[in-house]
Amino acid sequence: MPLDVLETLCDLVRLPSVNPMGRGVSGDEYFEYRVTGYLQRLFERLGWPHRRQPIEPRRDNIVARLDGDVPPERGGAILMFEAHQDTVPVDGMTVPPWTPEIRQGRVYGRGACDIKGGMACMLAAMSRLAEERPAGRPTIVMACSVNEEYGFGGAPRIGDLWLGEAAFLPLAPDTVIVAEPTALDVVVAHKGAVRWRCHAHGRAAHSSRPQAGDNAIYRMARVLAALERYARDVVPTLGQHALVGPPSLSVGLIAGGVSVNTVPDRCTIEIDRRVLPGEDPQAAYLHAVEFVARELNGDPQIEHDPPYLTSCGLSEELSRSLAAGLSETVRQAGGPGRCVGVPYGTDAPAFAGAGIPTVVFGPGSIAQAHTADEWIAVEQLQRATEILYQFASRPRGLSRSREEQWRQV
Repeated sequence: MPLDVLETLCDLVRLPSVNPMGRGVSGDEYFEYRVTGYLQRLFERLGWPHRRQPIEPRRDNIVARLDGDVPPERGGAILMFEAHQDTVPVDGMTVPPWTPEIRQGRVYGRGACDIKGGMACMLAAMSRLAEERPAGRPTIVMACSVNEEYGFGGAPRIGDLWLGEAAFLPLAPDTVIVAEPTALDVVVAHKGAVRWRCHAHGRAAHSSRPQAGDNAIYRMARVLAALERYARDVVPTLGQHALVGPPSLSVGLIAGGVSVNTVPDRCTIEIDRRVLPGEDPQAAYLHAVEFVARELNGDPQIEHDPPYLTSCGLSEELSRSLAAGLSETVRQAGGPGRCVGVPYGTDAPAFAGAGIPTVVFGPGSIAQAHTADEWIAVEQLQRATEILYQFASRPRGLSRSREEQWRQV
């Protein structure tokens, strides 16, 4: 019997895989190792060849393979499904995060929507392909990455699995479908991001004599005022994309001081700049840094770290054929199947940046992701599973020539 998508999702939700999001926290609920172990045992039970790929301690990508009618070593096509294993933290949740509840046609729990629901759909569709073996199917690769929610650290390493003498695949996939909650639309474009920390330095003193110190929080206030002007008046003029709109900038975190009776000698903020498809994240970072320097007359007590995250946006240019084929399959199954752009980021640029046509697709809405009562509709799970199965049975949009790839080897 093929995997049951609802049962598989509940299994995944029961396994904490919280991304610490850069915080200095500890506990068994952090990192993806529980989900990776579950997937490995599942692949072993189903008899699918698989490979674990260590990224960091307790953080392994895992990839499985189901050969199609014509294996890739003999020129057959490869379709890759990709889903990340991690979830955001559970702080403030109003439903049990790791005890899945099914009520009123919904599954509640952390990761149910983002993105264990999409992962369960891919696994269920792949298991049905293994059992029914429809004629014309390509080789299916299921890639489960780590650290998507904070650093996009796992997906770029998946490409190592089709490079070198010990490669798991002889060639790169022809196309990739990345799981995210798209409400059964086909995402063909999205923004990327560059994130960094900015520090204001001062001089500590007793708060009874503030004039003896140099308040780093006051200094940072001037930086914040400059960034607010920059985000409002400058960033929206730096470009426009038909599907994702203008770029943006926001400050999301601030920390400073050691006690209320001490003049703080340091204050730190974290900045998030969303970049358009085709926009250079490093150039966007430098533009913001230079603006702040001009506004503050080159204040030497302001320091910007190099970015700790850079992710390009996803462009629609490579994926037109793939998107059209998947969109048609979605519509035939009764879904919307619109080709759209979104403002958030995904793992997709890790593959599109290597020249592989890549789209983003999955059940659920981004409005339900990361919420205090995260949920996904059972009907969306079932429909997405059917769509993935139908598309993978006779995929349309595998646009690259496999023969051409072989000539390049």
